Amino acid sequence: MPSARGEKGSSYQQDIQYVFKLNNWILGSIGIWPVSFRGIGRHASKIAIALGNLALSFAMVPCALHIVYDEKDIIMKLKLSGLLAFCFTAMTKYCILAIRRPKILHCIECVKNDWWQMTTFRSDRELMLKYATIGRNLTIISASFMYTAGVIYYMILIPFFSEKKINNQTVRPLVYPTYSEFRQSQVSPIYEIVYVAHCMCGYTMYSITVGACGLAALFVTHTCGQIQVIVSRLEELLNSKGPSIHQRIAVIVKDHVRIVRFSAVVEEILQEVCLVEFTSSVCTICLLEYYCIVDWQDDNKLSLSIYFMLFISFCFNIYILCYIGELLMEKSSQIGSMCYMINWYQLSPRSVRSLILIISMSSHPIKLSAGGMADLSLTTFGNVLKTSVAYLSFLRTLVM
Repeated sequence: MPSARGEKGSSYQQDIQYVFKLNNWILGSIGIWPVSFRGIGRHASKIAIALGNLALSFAMVPCALHIVYDEKDIIMKLKLSGLLAFCFTAMTKYCILAIRRPKILHCIECVKNDWWQMTTFRSDRELMLKYATIGRNLTIISASFMYTAGVIYYMILIPFFSEKKINNQTVRPLVYPTYSEFRQSQVSPIYEIVYVAHCMCGYTMYSITVGACGLAALFVTHTCGQIQVIVSRLEELLNSKGPSIHQRIAVIVKDHVRIVRFSAVVEEILQEVCLVEFTSSVCTICLLEYYCIVDWQDDNKLSLSIYFMLFISFCFNIYILCYIGELLMEKSSQIGSMCYMINWYQLSPRSVRSLILIISMSSHPIKLSAGGMADLSLTTFGNVLKTSVAYLSFLRTLVM
C-alpha cells in the first residue's frame, strides 16, 4: 500500500506540474499566481503587483502628456494613442485579476483536487491529460506570438531604428515618449533607467495579456476534461460492474453539479477581463490594421512586420478566448446528448427520470461571456473582425 500511494503521489505531482507550469511562470512573475514563500517572501505577490502598476503608470503619464501637449502629427498621435490605450487596458485587467486572486486560488485548489481523484483511474487521467495538453499548447502559441513581437519591438525597432535629429542633436528614442519638460530623460544614466522601466512596463503588459488567455485556457480545458470523464461514464453506465445503477447515476449528477459550480466561479473571474479584452481589442486591431497600411505606403518594411506580428498576436488571443468558449458550450451540451444516445430504455423508470434531470441541465450549456454582454464563441470572433474592419474604414476616411 505505501508504494502504491507513493506512485500515486509521484504521478499527481507530475500532472500538476505539467498543467500549471506555464501559468505559474507567467502569472507568478507579475504577482497574480499564488506562490508559497515564508517570511518576507509571503508579500512577494503584493510587491510584484505594486511594481507592475508603478511601471505601467511610469510609462503612461509622461506619454499622455506628450500626446496632449507636444505631438502635432495626427498619425503619430494615433500610433501613440494605440500604445497608451493598450497600456491602460493592461492595467485595468491587472487590477481585475489582482482583485480576483482569492477566487483564482479557489479554482486552482479545485483543479488540484480533481487531478488527485484522476490518479486512481488511468482512463480518466488520459482524458484529462488530452485536454490539459490543448490548454498548454494554446498558452504556448499565445506567449510565443506576443513575447516575440514585444521583444522585437522593444529591443530592435525602438533602439536601432527610431533615432531622430532635432536642431542637429540626436534624440535617443524611448518606447513611450516623455513630456518635453522632462529634459533629463536624455541624460545618462537617467535614459537607461527610464528605458529599463519601459521594458518592465512592456513585459508586464504582455504577461497580463498572455496570462489572462492562459488562465482561461487552463480552467476551461480542465472543465472540458471533466465533462469528457462524465461522458465516458455515461457510455459505460449499463455495462460497468460494481455499484448499482442508482449509485452510478448519483456520482454522475454529483460530478456534473460540481463542474457547473466550478464553471460559475471561472465565469466570475474572467467575465470582466474578457469584456475589457474584447472592447479594447476591437480598437487595437483596428489601429494595427491602420498602422500596417501607413507603413505599407511608406515602404517601412521593418515597422510593417512588427505591427503585423502584433496584429496576429491580438487576433490569436481573441481567437483563443472564443475557441475555448465554443469548446465549453459544445462539450457541456454533449452530456445531454449522451444521456439520450445510451440504451436508456433498458433502465427502470426511476433511473430514466434521473437522466431527464441531467438532460434538462445540459439544455442550458455552460458559457463564457464578455461581461455578460456577449457569449464567447467563434461567431463572436467573426463579429470582432468585421467590427474592426468597419472602424478601420471610418478611421481612414477621417485621417486620409
